Amino acid sequence: MALQPAAGARDLNPGQVDSNRRLCDLLATVYRLWGYQEVAPPTIERLDTLEAGGAIAERELVRLAADEPLGLRPELTAPIARAASTRMLGRPRPLRLWASGTTFRSFIGDGGGQRISEQLQSGVELLGEPSPAADAELLHLLLAAMATLGLSPEHRPTLLVGHHGLLSALLSQVPAEQRSAARHALTDFDPLALGALCLSDSQRQRLMGLIGLRGEPVRVLYQLEQWLGPVPLLESLAATLASVQEPARALGVRVQLDPTFQPHFDLYDGLVFKLVCQGADAPVAIASGGRYDGLVGRFCSDSAQAAGTGFGFDVEAIRDLLESASTAPAAVEVPGPWLVACATAAGLGAALRRMAELHGGGEAAELCTRPCADQAAAEQLAEQRGCRGALWLAA
Repeated sequence: MALQPAAGARDLNPGQVDSNRRLCDLLATVYRLWGYQEVAPPTIERLDTLEAGGAIAERELVRLAADEPLGLRPELTAPIARAASTRMLGRPRPLRLWASGTTFRSFIGDGGGQRISEQLQSGVELLGEPSPAADAELLHLLLAAMATLGLSPEHRPTLLVGHHGLLSALLSQVPAEQRSAARHALTDFDPLALGALCLSDSQRQRLMGLIGLRGEPVRVLYQLEQWLGPVPLLESLAATLASVQEPARALGVRVQLDPTFQPHFDLYDGLVFKLVCQGADAPVAIASGGRYDGLVGRFCSDSAQAAGTGFGFDVEAIRDLLESASTAPAAVEVPGPWLVACATAAGLGAALRRMAELHGGGEAAELCTRPCADQAAAEQLAEQRGCRGALWLAA
């Protein structure tokens, strides 16, 4: 019998489960304040939904043995977009939805074998609204939710922002047969691969400059305008970023614009963003998201409703980040349950009735299933079990 969890999976102790639930509750409170309603997408989906039109590689999907091609969800967006475009098709737009749950991804470990990772996510989706106002709302909501998590200045949160359209516009000046390779070199931050491409000196010089162009939005936008001219995309992006600067500054969040930034999954076709904090040893991404109009269009026959944007928090990454911080707040002492014990087996009924009284008053209590000789023995057992005290019934 195997004594360890499956490769890539983790056992969580009660304290970790409580922390996860607390973080999810904090985030959910903010989502509700902003008018978002909870949904529960299925854990199991058809593979064509999970692949999101090729945006998610098949090798990353956890497939199930079934009569039809099924798998476990690697993220929450595609299942929610499908449901919004089918079962919720008649509801007025925009739809504001939130969900939390476990996602599953497959990957090849260092030893060459398949491993499966689990990730607890909590996030929102804003569907049916194509305007830049929706992008601005999501960024403001992201910051409002982050503000409840208890991050400290030592975490140095950074909001990294990019745009799929920016990269496409910049690559339009590259020969068509080189664009895919150039895109990969830029998004992988690989100057060697970029230098190996068959490009003119001016094209290579511009892309080399682009690979290091990231930082304060006003400066980056100015440089992009020198290359692209005053295109509407830059104006819209500048307005969106300007709207978020003040709340970000108030929370100690640095905003950076990176034209080459693209998330792990190729779901997005507009604004993209990632919230990164400094961990004990390395940066930790705690949230990411963006606009995915094309994905919604795969499920929705009405082109006017084919719009979506959203983000997800990595709850367990946040928990680990907070637990490892040198300024982590002291754990809140939650009183344990009462231990209800009886002197003899005949007293079981009385013990259960006493527990019911405590539960009715909102107090936690657990049953000592074996008789205790006296109050001292019951107190000793209560201490061993982490209970607040013992209620010993002599008869």
